[in-house]
Amino acid sequence: MNALLEIDGAACSGSGMIVRQAMAYAAVTGIPVHLRRVRAHRPSPGLRHQHLCAVEAVRTLVGGTVEGAVLGSRDVTFRPAGGSPHGRYAFDVGTAGSATALSLALLPVLATAAEPVRVDLTGGLFQDRAPSAFHLQHVLAPLLGRMGLAVEVTPVRPGYPPKGGGVLRLVVRGHGPLLPLDAQSPGPLRSVWGIALASHLREREVARRMADGAREVLARAGHDARIDEYDDTTALQPGAALALFADLTDGWRLGADGAGAPGRRAEAIGAATARRLLEELRTGAALDRFAGDQIVAFTALAHGRSRVRPAAVSDHVRTAVWLTNLFGLARAELTGRLLVVDGGGRPRRRPG
Repeated sequence: MNALLEIDGAACSGSGMIVRQAMAYAAVTGIPVHLRRVRAHRPSPGLRHQHLCAVEAVRTLVGGTVEGAVLGSRDVTFRPAGGSPHGRYAFDVGTAGSATALSLALLPVLATAAEPVRVDLTGGLFQDRAPSAFHLQHVLAPLLGRMGLAVEVTPVRPGYPPKGGGVLRLVVRGHGPLLPLDAQSPGPLRSVWGIALASHLREREVARRMADGAREVLARAGHDARIDEYDDTTALQPGAALALFADLTDGWRLGADGAGAPGRRAEAIGAATARRLLEELRTGAALDRFAGDQIVAFTALAHGRSRVRPAAVSDHVRTAVWLTNLFGLARAELTGRLLVVDGGGRPRRRPG
């Protein structure tokens, strides 16, 4: 039996990302892990609902045993059984915890599957401090497509804090080893567009007002943005979300998100999200801040050398690099804003 790989959950970012990515890496490498001091320095330390769901979901995909998988636990041990995802799955965070963040624990594991897999995730789809379902759909999924991993992302029902209840569907169809990614020189801007979504807020015209707030800021910067407006009635509660995108040459795309909250004016959401997108554009990067850390696990799984220059090097990027090297899945090196990952590639698993 392999020795446990010890991981300090309070190191680097000290966030739930360590739990999610360590579980994914353990699943694809077969290396058992012991996570200690999980989120030790956070206001509510230990596993919260969304982290607990990630632990249980990864174990379900590949089999194995988990110790310490209870709410609030700061000590978790996972011994993967080496199974392969197949068929259909459904996982419910049980709160408004981010279903999109949960998907980032599952996608690297699903990338090793030998057959198509469908997963429905229930939780929050649009909230602060997490990539939106629209970002996953329109930024990360196309990036993975460039690497040879066909991923369909469908927001089936919006979900917002505090109730959650949103449904996000993932369908993954891979074909052979992942290709390395060279994301250094995106080229000039081609177009700016977006999606303004409001649930149970038609009378207040929230979708239109968010879009107008964004268009005004973007127009002052010289961009004529096409923003589609949607009024939804399927969510469990009122809520709003805005996603803006910048399409660059050769298929690169940057994104920026904004979410509604009590007391937050729709016009202010639009303006703030537009300013964030303009900040991404000014960096000259091919990958935005969210995509910069999301892509690390997939470059580690790819066969060959990836070169990535994200808009910013966040604590999450540094954490992803640290975990990649710790598992020995690939060799990752960060120099300034340039990330170089020498991936060894992962063979496709046989169906379990």
